[in-house]
Amino acid sequence: MNFFTKETKTALQAKEQALWLAFAPIAFQASKALRDLGILQVVADSGMNGVTIEEILEHVKLSRYSARVLLEAGLGLEMLVVNDKKYTLTKTGFFILSDTLTRINMDFSHDVCYKAMFHLQDSLTEGRPRGLQELGPWDTIYQGLSILPEPSRTSWFNFDHYYSDLAFPGVLPIVFEHSPKSLLDIGGNTGKWSMACAKHDPDVHITIMDLPVQVNVARKNIAEAGLEDRVSFYETNILDESLPFAKGFDVIWMSQFLDCFSETEIISILRRCREALNEGGSVFILEPFWNKQQFKSAAFCLQQTSLYFTAIANGNSQMYHTDDFFACIRAAGLEVVMENNNVGLSYTLLRCVKA
Repeated sequence: MNFFTKETKTALQAKEQALWLAFAPIAFQASKALRDLGILQVVADSGMNGVTIEEILEHVKLSRYSARVLLEAGLGLEMLVVNDKKYTLTKTGFFILSDTLTRINMDFSHDVCYKAMFHLQDSLTEGRPRGLQELGPWDTIYQGLSILPEPSRTSWFNFDHYYSDLAFPGVLPIVFEHSPKSLLDIGGNTGKWSMACAKHDPDVHITIMDLPVQVNVARKNIAEAGLEDRVSFYETNILDESLPFAKGFDVIWMSQFLDCFSETEIISILRRCREALNEGGSVFILEPFWNKQQFKSAAFCLQQTSLYFTAIANGNSQMYHTDDFFACIRAAGLEVVMENNNVGLSYTLLRCVKA
């Protein structure tokens, strides 16, 4: 990946980009308003014929003034074009309106991150997630995930699950290649991965290890799926090194989990994973690394998501570059014996064993 090794813009293009960034918060809210208030849908429904502002007003509950300022903003945002006073949708407008990935990212940015990002500079200088106060009274967001206020809770889980869930079908055969009998799902969240494992292999027993507030959610979902005899639960705070890990596992699984921790914390977690493995066991890590992306836009999204961790999640973690992440793996006494960079949407699957 050579996306970030040289300047690619002329001076004029660079200044245009700078001006876009100067107005980015306003542009974001205008884009979301065009989507949520129905204007983009009305324009889309008109197809190539286009639609006038008067015709738009027949379908949306806005004043002519409100519709006009949004439509004119949409022109500058390159979401709309206008000819003979008729508006039509551009490709960018189409993706804002209809692309699932774009919608999930926009909702996450608005419902989880937008107000909190006002505190980014304080978070950077103080080393703690100052923006989290906009969502709840916790030290980290993980303590409050299951009780986040709506719509933040729904947008957070949609964002988290959309990426990792797409990878599950492809990685299950790899994880179960050697028919493990015991699997530890660290950071089991709502139990989706554990349920997928139980359905994939009827002989495996899974243990979900997570904070009590998250285990409660997973326990409910596991019970509703009728898998109580296949899945156990181990409540703990993984950051408390005085609390032992569950032990005796053929496979330890962590999906989009270690990016939630600092490098020092990752090393500590992986060392305890090493101790919890049976001989010949494997640690599987599913992570999106920004330097392993095929498209520049994917790397961009991951780099910006790192700042969510800074200002909101915990103040000290990020979406990692593999150089930094692999150094943590080695420091924990593990080695990478498999690296698959073609998993799901933007993911890498690592298999680690005792060094």
